Amino acid sequence: MRILAGFILIVGLAGCMAPAPPQSPVSNAAADPDARPSAQRAAKQFVDVVETVEPVAERECRARLPRANCDFLIVVDDRPGQPPNAFQTLDRNGRPVLAFTLALIADVRNIDEMAFVMSHEAAHHIAGHLPRQQQNAAAGAMIFAGLAALTGADASGVRTAQDLGAAVGARSYSKEFELEADALGTLIARKAGYDPVRGAEFFARIPDPGNRFLGTHPPNAARMETVRRVDSRL
Repeated sequence: MRILAGFILIVGLAGCMAPAPPQSPVSNAAADPDARPSAQRAAKQFVDVVETVEPVAERECRARLPRANCDFLIVVDDRPGQPPNAFQTLDRNGRPVLAFTLALIADVRNIDEMAFVMSHEAAHHIAGHLPRQQQNAAAGAMIFAGLAALTGADASGVRTAQDLGAAVGARSYSKEFELEADALGTLIARKAGYDPVRGAEFFARIPDPGNRFLGTHPPNAARMETVRRVDSRL
């Protein structure tokens, strides 16, 4: 197990930004479901999940991607004031990193939620979402810049169009990526001994993004349906 307190250089990002849920989070089954656990209990819950989910995620990664770097590094983003958030990125050497803010670690209600979030982030790497997102961004930047140049835009206008194209390209398939990570995350969480359906209930407590054009996340109902469907087949 490798847990690094503190933040690392982010060279890319494909993951989940979870808006702060209502202030009645974390708890395990025997406790008051609306009670916030102690910091010690939340930390132990996180460590327990790392110890069980990480080896399962690495085995799944190596089985699907024999030549990929599957040595996950689990980090805690302890910067003050960060909202509940988890994401997958790579370090300078291409090692996959799963990052979790302290607020998210405190806000999950039970160990199944923590396991599902961690499995979901590992799934982003296994599914190759980060390089695919970067390719989409590059393609969008090229297309928008080309169109701007054809319409006679100056250098500044071309750069602006390029930036806009990169943003649009990066978002093009982000909803599909999230659903893919939900599906594979369900498998990983179940193999690690957790209940992914119970874990995915985390989505019911965060604002529903709906089905907005170029939104980054799919509707919560679609995510829950994906988890239930996949889990029913395991």
